[in-house]
Amino acid sequence: MTIPGSGPSAADPPAPVLLTEPAEGTPDVVVDLAALDRAAGRIAAGHGPIAVDTERASGYRYSQRAYLVQVRRQGAGTFLIDPVAVDDQVDALIAALATDEWVLHAASQDLPCLADLGLRPAKLFDTELAGRLAGFERVALGTLVELLLGYHLEKGHGAADWSRRPLPVDWLNYAALDVELLIQLRDALETELREQGKLEWALEEFESLRTADPAPPRKEPWRRTSGIHSVRTPRGLAAIRALWEARDGMARERDIAPGRVLPDSAIIQAASVNPQDEQALLQLPVFKGRAQRRLANTWMRALRAAAALPKSDLPDPAPPADGPPPANRWADKDPEAAARLSAARSALSKIAEAHRLPVENLLQPDLVRRTCWQPPGDVNPDSVTAALRAGGAREWQVGLTLDALTTALKASAG
Repeated sequence: MTIPGSGPSAADPPAPVLLTEPAEGTPDVVVDLAALDRAAGRIAAGHGPIAVDTERASGYRYSQRAYLVQVRRQGAGTFLIDPVAVDDQVDALIAALATDEWVLHAASQDLPCLADLGLRPAKLFDTELAGRLAGFERVALGTLVELLLGYHLEKGHGAADWSRRPLPVDWLNYAALDVELLIQLRDALETELREQGKLEWALEEFESLRTADPAPPRKEPWRRTSGIHSVRTPRGLAAIRALWEARDGMARERDIAPGRVLPDSAIIQAASVNPQDEQALLQLPVFKGRAQRRLANTWMRALRAAAALPKSDLPDPAPPADGPPPANRWADKDPEAAARLSAARSALSKIAEAHRLPVENLLQPDLVRRTCWQPPGDVNPDSVTAALRAGGAREWQVGLTLDALTTALKASAG
């Protein structure tokens, strides 16, 4: 069958209907415990799946907390809940949301901050992930709603500062619209997945996402500083680390996004130029501003501490290895592994294309690389199955890829 939105149709579809505000009007924001109890009671009395979304302030605040939680359920309506206003005391909401499946779009973005509030789904449906598995090329919420439901959502405030109070009415409309049609979208995607024979695959994916452990902290997060590749000396890297750590501590304490305290570009420039005193530091472009002049002593202390480190304490120019080397080096380091990876990628691409799946959803690229770099000692279906399961592959993925990957792992560089 032809996937909606994946190719030309016999007739042009009607123009989507623009939605600028919720059908039931802009919901009041729940800002006290009494109102939260009433909202929770209505949600619990509703029926069917529960649409859930959050708004954060990632570009403005250090924390990734939820500044607004949106909930919608048939028979209950839409609720906009301010967890900050109720001091994160959302026990009534926890009980109300435990009654049925949650529907989220791009759930991995929202589940951590919901879990911080004690909100965890007993069952999950992710409409973005469903769209990927159904073969849609574009899976943004607005795109899927337009393709499958015929509505155009008014967008534009996703990157706003949701810690602002009071929230403007147009922001509240935007937030409410994010859950307005989520249940209908879920039903349309479930139908699409069932018709393609992929619904069981999707259910496995949703459960894996729901039960996944939180991501562990990065071992050396300062190495993600944008532009760090231009600094190659251990002493320069030590300066980046020192400035990054000073900035991170200040950002955490003030709950300000680190880039608003000091841009990455300024860290890289200071580490490259290596100013010897505050006067030299203040000659650098970003540091000429009033805010940075006030903090010049802080940044110079970090730079001087890095300059005073003994060689034994300097960071290694090569980041610590976590898994195989970059694939473009395999041919030199291990030609046999490079042959295995090439064969595996080719085979998996064909399977993904045949099933209208993104290849990264067919099998995680990192798992493919690790398995090809260090395959089981005795390559056979049982050992490869064990390796895939140990790496987190779901049963539907094992079933689709086992034969091809077992063959690929026997490939030779000859």
